[in-house]
Amino acid sequence: MIFQVLQIIKEEVNAYFEDDNPVSLGNIATISSGDNDDDDPDIVLTLINIDEESTLKNVPNYKIEGTSVSYKNPKVNINLYLLFSANNNRYTESLKSISKIIEFFQGKNVFTQSNSNYDREDVDMQGIGDFKFVTELYTPSFEQLSYVWGILGGKQYPSVIYKLRLLEIERDILQAEGSVITQIDATINKN
Repeated sequence: MIFQVLQIIKEEVNAYFEDDNPVSLGNIATISSGDNDDDDPDIVLTLINIDEESTLKNVPNYKIEGTSVSYKNPKVNINLYLLFSANNNRYTESLKSISKIIEFFQGKNVFTQSNSNYDREDVDMQGIGDFKFVTELYTPSFEQLSYVWGILGGKQYPSVIYKLRLLEIERDILQAEGSVITQIDATINKN
């Protein structure tokens, strides 16, 4: 599901740019800096972190149908941190690209099955069902930003980070089945 979500984001942003699909999924740490040749993307979308949404961790996951109950493990709700890095050999063009990324997410920050355009015929996208996720601008401190770029190779590109909230991941495996409790028989023992 993570790949599919990143693919949807990439396709949506590329459609907004209306030119040669400048956004590419990749690891910015492996892109050669400064010599943006035809093989290197103008904007690199990199997943830099995943964390679990702890507020939704203890939600029970069961389904009642008639008099039967089926139990599953709870869904895993995660947040993704997405780094958009502009890799243009002209700094001014990189800044324009980052501004356009921010404009896109300002105009559209909620993505659902019905409001998102992506290649539904792609083999990798066949298993995706209904979805909803929200993006918000994430502003790390200077220290955190220094750590991010240190891990990614030391060179800093014009960039912006977005937090993608509440991506649900669930494997469809039944843990147990039972029946609904319909009656309680209790006797009081008086000693």
